[in-house]
Amino acid sequence: MSRILIVEDEAHLAEGLRFNLEAEGHAVQISDNGEDALKRLLKNRESFDALVLDVMLPGKDGFLVASELRKAENYTPLLMLTARGRPEDVLKGFESGADDYLPKPFNLSILIARVESLLRRKNWLAAGSSASRQPASMEDLPADNSPSPESFRFDDKVVDFQNLQLRVDDQVIPLTMMESDLFRCLISNSGRPVSRKQLLQEVWNLHEDTDTRAIDNFIVRLRRYIEDEPGKPRYLLTVRGIGYRFVPSPTPKRPKK
Repeated sequence: MSRILIVEDEAHLAEGLRFNLEAEGHAVQISDNGEDALKRLLKNRESFDALVLDVMLPGKDGFLVASELRKAENYTPLLMLTARGRPEDVLKGFESGADDYLPKPFNLSILIARVESLLRRKNWLAAGSSASRQPASMEDLPADNSPSPESFRFDDKVVDFQNLQLRVDDQVIPLTMMESDLFRCLISNSGRPVSRKQLLQEVWNLHEDTDTRAIDNFIVRLRRYIEDEPGKPRYLLTVRGIGYRFVPSPTPKRPKK
């Protein structure tokens, strides 16, 4: 039985969600504010398999709750609910660490399907972290740069899609689902410019007109992960007026004289 925490200050909505999720066989708890949710998850270390988090909460809003959870390395799968449906807000939700996003009003069957998807993903990732399926190491990967569904190697780095990790030498950096999907999109187009609009459509499934520069913060984050000098990128290049290009094998740096 999966344990789900609903963080929602509208009591009738929270109770309705609990009723329907319990009817699907889940154990459901409710918090009506962000501070209580953070206390339960971080201080009391209560364990949940998924979170349903409203953005418009009293006190700390859902964006801040999600951000604080991820900063504390709590990666419980998180579905964010909000009355805000603008693409900019969707991106802000993902940037805060949400795994999925559903604007209000929503269809109940869609919400249940999204929650079930997060639970399946959690179970799949847990299986991928078992002793029989350890994260990819440098020795386990092919010597070339051939991408696979599970991982991609370039230089001394491995993007492990299966376990949502980036391995740089002996350092392991956890990735959010969106960071992993962004890496996958860029890698699948290695050497070719990828427009911001294409990234919005393929990674965030957004087709509305919006300020596509909203994704630049995500690119900055990836550069911090993989670049020796993020201000002078070698792997993840800006293509002026278009978007970005991923270069898995950049020209080696010239030694300083």
